Amino acid sequence: MRVLSKTRLKPDVPFIHPECEITDAAFGQYVEIGRGSRLAHCDMDDYSYCDRFADIANASIGKFSNIAACVRIGATDHPMEKASLHHFHYRSADYFDDAAHDDAWFDHRRSRRTVIGHDTWLGHGAQVRPEVNIGHGAVIAGGAIVTKDVPPFMIVAGIPAVPLRPRFVPCVADRLMALAWWDWPHDRLRGALDDFRTLSAEEFLERYEGTV
Repeated sequence: MRVLSKTRLKPDVPFIHPECEITDAAFGQYVEIGRGSRLAHCDMDDYSYCDRFADIANASIGKFSNIAACVRIGATDHPMEKASLHHFHYRSADYFDDAAHDDAWFDHRRSRRTVIGHDTWLGHGAQVRPEVNIGHGAVIAGGAIVTKDVPPFMIVAGIPAVPLRPRFVPCVADRLMALAWWDWPHDRLRGALDDFRTLSAEEFLERYEGTV
């Protein structure tokens, strides 16, 4: 017997699975956070989700982002220019009774934001480095390590990640950017659901361009 235990997503309360660690995070509507994920100093906009054991820090996630299991976004760096890489000199209160944490270092880390665009797909085990911008509609292949900005609707793969091909020809990508369906209200998304399911991107554009 197959048992489906997941409840329907709700607009105002994120669906947070067990064993998550969440610090200073903000969520939009219909958001889901997979089991065992860790999120710190980040925001995730409407309809986005991450699967199990995602690790997201110092990041802004757009709408409708699809983040697979074991993805890491905004991995924190160690201070390579200093005498020691170890965190005893900035997590100092963990080691010394008379020392405080180095708040300036943590502020610096949090300022290095990673930005993930709308309707993106980050495959299993992908990593996106701090201060990288992933454009709307981009696809990051599983296992890729992204060290540079990714243009909208580009598919990248590898270590370090390099472009494979665009998802669409430039004119279609530009038209999708202009349509910005990810900003549609919930009821309009429901009204177009069958077309999202059955039409190609070009057919979808022909039907909805110029509509309100």
